[in-house]
Amino acid sequence: NKPGVKLPVCHTLSDGTSEPITVLEAVVRQTGIYAASRSGRLSVFWGDQIFVPTAPFEYEPTHHVDIMCTLEEEPPTEKVWKDKGLDKYGVIAVSGGESGDAAQVEKVDHPTAVRMLKNLGDIARVGPSLGSFSVSAKILEALCEEFKPELDAKDGKLDTDPHFWMPLTLPQDEYISLMSQKGVEDDESRAHHLRMTKMKDAFLPANSELGLFGAVDVGSNACWWDYGQLKLYITNNLKLSEDGPDADLLRRFFGVTSRVMNSEVAGLEVDGSACVFSCKAKGGSVGAHAAVAAVEAEQVEIGENAIVVNCAAKKIVAGKGAVLYNLVSESDEGIVAEDGAVMVSVTNAEGSSMLLKSKIDICGGKAWKQVLDGNSVSFEEVHKQNRDADVTTIEKKRKELYKKASDSFGL
Repeated sequence: NKPGVKLPVCHTLSDGTSEPITVLEAVVRQTGIYAASRSGRLSVFWGDQIFVPTAPFEYEPTHHVDIMCTLEEEPPTEKVWKDKGLDKYGVIAVSGGESGDAAQVEKVDHPTAVRMLKNLGDIARVGPSLGSFSVSAKILEALCEEFKPELDAKDGKLDTDPHFWMPLTLPQDEYISLMSQKGVEDDESRAHHLRMTKMKDAFLPANSELGLFGAVDVGSNACWWDYGQLKLYITNNLKLSEDGPDADLLRRFFGVTSRVMNSEVAGLEVDGSACVFSCKAKGGSVGAHAAVAAVEAEQVEIGENAIVVNCAAKKIVAGKGAVLYNLVSESDEGIVAEDGAVMVSVTNAEGSSMLLKSKIDICGGKAWKQVLDGNSVSFEEVHKQNRDADVTTIEKKRKELYKKASDSFGL
C-alpha cells in the first residue's frame, strides 16, 4: 500500500488535530489543479510520487488520451537525446504539425527513435513520460468494450504503456521490435497490434472531434518527488531539511514555514537543519538534517539524517540514517535503532503488532522472499497476511496504541 505510506511532515485535519500526511493525500492535493481542465475525463496518477509543474496546468484537451511528460524546449538532436539520457526512459515525442499528435517509445537511442516515430513527421519536442494520463469517456468506453472478455473473466494483465499507448501510436514492425526487447514473442505482439489497430480504425472516424494521443507538458524544470522505494523515500524526505530551490518548493508544497512546527520540545536540542513536526518530547536531541514527525517520548536521541514517523515510546534512540516508522512501546527501554537500521511496526485488526527490521542498503524487492535477521517472516509473507486487511480498523487500533503509550509516560 505505497500510497498509504506516511511522510515526515504533518497536515491539520478538520477536527484541528494534526498527523503525518500520506503520499496519497499529497497526490490528491497536487493533482487537483488539473480537475478544472478535465471535465468528463478519467485521470490516472501514480499513487507513490508527486510533482509540481512549471508549465501552465489549465488547458483544453485536444486528444482522447493525453499523457504527462517533461518536454524539452530544444530540438531533439542526437546530442540532446544522449545528453538528456532519454535512452533510459519511456519517452513521449510530439509532432510539429497542427495536430500536436504524440507517440511513445521506450528506452531507445536517437536513431532508433527517429525510425520508430517516422509516422509522426517532424518531431518538435520530446521528453520523459511521467506515466500519468487522462482519457475521454469515449475512449474509455471503447477500451472497456474491446477488452470485455478479459474483464468479465478477470483474466490477464495489461499495462497502459506497452499494451495501449505504444500499439496505438507506433507502426507494427516498430512495436514488435520494442516488445521483443521485453521478451514478448513476435506473433503475440503482432496479434495485439492488429487488435488495437482494428479498435483504433473503428473508433477514430466516429469520434474525430479529438485526436487520439497527445501530450500534457508539465515543464522541463518541474519538480518530481518519488516515494515508491525505500532509497527514494529517504532521499526525498531528507530534502525537507536541505537548502536550494527544489527543497524550498517541497517545503512550500507541504506548508512548512518553520523547521519546528506544532511541537512541544522546549527541553530538546534541535539542530538548525533538522525538521520537527507535531512532536512532544521532554529532553534529548535531534541531529543534523533529521526529519521527525508525530513523535512523542520523554527522551529522544535522533541521529543525523534519521527519519522518525509516528512513533511513541518512553525513550527513542535512532542512529545515523535510521528509519523508524509506526513504532509504539511502553517498555522502559523504549525503541533503539542502530545506524542505518530500518524498523517498522505492522499492526493487525486485533491490535497485535509485529516488528519488521531491515537496513537502508537492503533492497526490499530483491530480499522479498528472504527472512532477514531479526524477523520471523519474509516481506512476501507479511504481504500475504495483510493483503485483505481492513486498513481503517487497523489505523484506529494503531492510534489507540499510540495514545495509550503516550499517556503512560505523561505526555
